[in-house]
Amino acid sequence: MSATAAHPHGRAQDWLAIRRLTYPDLPAVLAIERRSFPSPWSLAMFVLELSKPDGICLAAERKGVLLGYLICARYDTVFHLMNVAVAPEWRRLGIAQALLRELIARTGSPQARITLEVRRSNAGAIDLYEREGFRIAGLRRRYYQDNGEDAYVMWRTPATLEGSLADVPNAREDLLP
Repeated sequence: MSATAAHPHGRAQDWLAIRRLTYPDLPAVLAIERRSFPSPWSLAMFVLELSKPDGICLAAERKGVLLGYLICARYDTVFHLMNVAVAPEWRRLGIAQALLRELIARTGSPQARITLEVRRSNAGAIDLYEREGFRIAGLRRRYYQDNGEDAYVMWRTPATLEGSLADVPNAREDLLP
C-alpha cells in the first residue's frame, strides 16, 4: 500500500488545495526550504522568482497551512522547474506529484517542454519525475555547491512522453541508468 493510500485523509487531491504562491507565503516557504535543503534559497531568490510575470509559483496547503511549494521559471517556450519542496512530515503523500501535475496543467499544454536538475542521489525525486514523463537527458558535474554532487538534467517533452529523447537538446542516452 502506498503512503498516500495509507494516509488517514486519503489521496492528496482529495484534501490538498493548490494555489498561486504569494509573498505572504514566504516565511512558511523559507521554513520548509531550510528543513529540506543543505544550501537553501535566500528570501531574495524567492522574491525574484515571484516577481517574474511568466513564472509559475505554486503553494500546496491544507486548512490554510502551507505544506509544500513549487517554483518554475519560463524562458520563451521552455519551463525550468527550479525548486520543489514538501515539509518533511508531509512527504510521500502525493503532494509533490500534485504540484507537478498542477504545473503541467498551468503551462497551457500537456506536452509543454519542462526541464529540471536533480541530485543524482535523490532516487525518490527521480522516480517521481520519471512517473510524470521526465527522462534523464544530461549531467551537470559538481552542480551542487554544498557537496559537489552531480545533477541529472531531466526533460519532459513530447518525445519523452513517447519514450524518446529525440526533441531534447544535447541529450545523452548514455546517462540513462
